[in-house]
Amino acid sequence: MQTATLIIPQRFNGPPSSGNGGYSCGRLAAFLTGPAKVRLHKPPPLGTELQIKHGDASSVDMYEGDMLVASAVPCQFEMNIPTPPSPARARDASTRFARYQDHVFDTCFVCGPGRPAHDGLELFPGPVDDWGLLACPWTPGEDMLDADGNVRSEIVWSALDCPGYFAIARERKLHALLGELEGELMQPVKGGQTMVVFSWPIEEAGRKSYAGTAIAREDGTILARSRSTWISLDP
Repeated sequence: MQTATLIIPQRFNGPPSSGNGGYSCGRLAAFLTGPAKVRLHKPPPLGTELQIKHGDASSVDMYEGDMLVASAVPCQFEMNIPTPPSPARARDASTRFARYQDHVFDTCFVCGPGRPAHDGLELFPGPVDDWGLLACPWTPGEDMLDADGNVRSEIVWSALDCPGYFAIARERKLHALLGELEGELMQPVKGGQTMVVFSWPIEEAGRKSYAGTAIAREDGTILARSRSTWISLDP
């Protein structure tokens, strides 16, 4: 069994004491080729050496000692992607972000309004017309790019995470954690451009809710997509 290690730095937190779900999923998905389905078995710890173990050619696991943190497998998933809103409509929707105040995780790397300017992704999706479609603009910082000028894959996975939460939470302050993220990076996400990140609810089943998220260029070309599963912690 092949083994590697990685550490999730403090900067990339979701809840204050654990890794952002999308970032953590993206770090593990990078050990596979193509679309991947990542399941989080426990909150990924920050600043801790994690072991990456390849069970076979089609699976990879993340461990903290003997404890399974996350598992990933290649996948193919079908989903209907709504027409992305224009950048102008995405900017307008972002003014209606429901959690500029009283955010559940105010310092989340992806969506926390309590972080220093430009330290996180600053994705604040709000309803475009109603809660059936949310959107916000995104301009990745230069420190999030690789040597080729593309947004690093784990950062793209991060952007595919939290907007799905707001699609299922809507205006509610819902306590829910990411359980599973299916993601596909369809084209390189070039730096130096503003994109539209948009999300929509798919369905609810008991304590589980499902959402879709996609990233598009200004001309509407889809660059990445995901289907997320959220587990409600509220009674």
